[in-house]
Amino acid sequence: MMNTFSYTRRDFIKAMGLGIASLAIPECVDAAQQIARKSPKRPNILFIMSDDHCFQAIGAYGSRLARLNPTPTIDGLAKEGILLDNCFCTNSICTPSRACIMTGQYSAVNGVYDLGGRLSPEHQYLAIEMKEAVYQTAVIGKWHLKTEPNFDYYKVLPGQGSYMNPTFKEKGKGTVKMQGHSSDCITDSVLDYLKNRNKTKPFFLKYHFQAPHDMFQNAPRYESYLADVDIPEPESLWDNKNNGSIATRGYKDELLRYIGTSIGRRNIRRNYTKNWAKDSALSDDTAKRQAYQTYLKKFLRCVKGVDDNLKRVIDYLKEEGICDNTVIMYTGDQGFMLGEHDYQDKRWAYEESMRMPFIVRYPKTIKAGTRTDAIVENVDFGPTMLDFAGVATPKYMHGRSFKSILETGREPQEAKQAAYYRYWMHMAHHDNPAHIAVRTKRYKLIMFYGTRQNQSTPQTPPGWELYDLKNDPYEMNNLYDIPKYKGIIAQLKQKLKTLRSRYGEDDPKFAFNKVIEEFWDYDEAARLKAIEISHAYRKSKEKGKQQQRRK
Repeated sequence: MMNTFSYTRRDFIKAMGLGIASLAIPECVDAAQQIARKSPKRPNILFIMSDDHCFQAIGAYGSRLARLNPTPTIDGLAKEGILLDNCFCTNSICTPSRACIMTGQYSAVNGVYDLGGRLSPEHQYLAIEMKEAVYQTAVIGKWHLKTEPNFDYYKVLPGQGSYMNPTFKEKGKGTVKMQGHSSDCITDSVLDYLKNRNKTKPFFLKYHFQAPHDMFQNAPRYESYLADVDIPEPESLWDNKNNGSIATRGYKDELLRYIGTSIGRRNIRRNYTKNWAKDSALSDDTAKRQAYQTYLKKFLRCVKGVDDNLKRVIDYLKEEGICDNTVIMYTGDQGFMLGEHDYQDKRWAYEESMRMPFIVRYPKTIKAGTRTDAIVENVDFGPTMLDFAGVATPKYMHGRSFKSILETGREPQEAKQAAYYRYWMHMAHHDNPAHIAVRTKRYKLIMFYGTRQNQSTPQTPPGWELYDLKNDPYEMNNLYDIPKYKGIIAQLKQKLKTLRSRYGEDDPKFAFNKVIEEFWDYDEAARLKAIEISHAYRKSKEKGKQQQRRK
């Protein structure tokens, strides 16, 4: 393991273009062990992650759904700890997000770009570092990284897993079948692990729910939950105003039917009226409203199951007297669209998808009821957990610890001023064009480049979007073509270019970088070409539809 680990570090240094002198940096492992062993009462670390649980569906974030009280247990963690308002994923899709957390690296370096990505055991750095720090390590629930977890103990779902009567792969036992809903089964397994663990050593436990990932199958006991409640709708479900660009709407909106899967009938290939408003006699508005209500109730019933099960684990920690010596972190693996902009799923760099919930409770050092707008990313989670374990951030990780921010509420001088985003899976599954983005506390700049990873010709029209999040928190007004923002756009483009270089994103091996370069300045020639691409894509989709009709 050590030889492979060292080799990987050298590979990283080479990939990042660092000098050979960097190889002389002492290994962090020995230092980490020495620091950790000198701390007799190190905290346990419980990292809880639900699948697709967005900030809008957590009461403590105060969204339109807060009055429904969907998450009293999670809200309690926020009340007793700290809530982060500006936590972001670097790629809003399950497998890459999990790889970023496990490696502390951005996708271009850790090699996990999409749902087909695999993270080999020797690259599961967070678990390796925790074990070297003499923590007992475990992961239970959704894993989704294809290979065997490099933990002392694991009990994980194969692939996405089943909501009902799930099958697990358990270390030392092979395939294990359980009866009941996955959230209940995962929590039962977590409680079994906690009760039977080695109580002389601190634990690092990843507690991963499958819920509320689609297709939103809740435990039967929640069927009546919210049955008679009218779920509040986002304004942008009905009027998207000036959100988007030629990249997401097409020239003069000619691609609205083809880009971004929808709640209503807008997207002709995939929309939720096909699932939950099948009566063709319904008007478009009635079908859309029915689909939205069904969608949100199914989603929130799964969330309710997560929250209730989390309470069982927290109650156990309190009964055993170890709750206050446990760093409890709660998050989702990314955000999720709950009808905003008439979109479903995630993948977008828009707030509801890019922004992650993140709440931490640790009363020994974190003041109750605090909140911060510091910018952090999921690549920072690993370094922060290692910091709580007394381990310095390894040099091969891009991420930074934000432990001091959690404990003081203050941002150090070197705190991040921007978050970087990259969605790689061009037009896959939910018809989202590939794009990059940079997000500061006030502004977000997005470039949709519209091509697959190994191609240098756009399939969908490239375009740019700029949002002023102070005055437009719901991203309803694209400001890119407003002359007075020219200076801000130039600054953000420079920041975007710097981050792409720093994180290995501009590597020539990625063919799509040619498209990014071609449309970077977005002059008149580029705009005209984008219009041509828009027309061509519309014609290709219409032709495909005609061919299907003939069949």
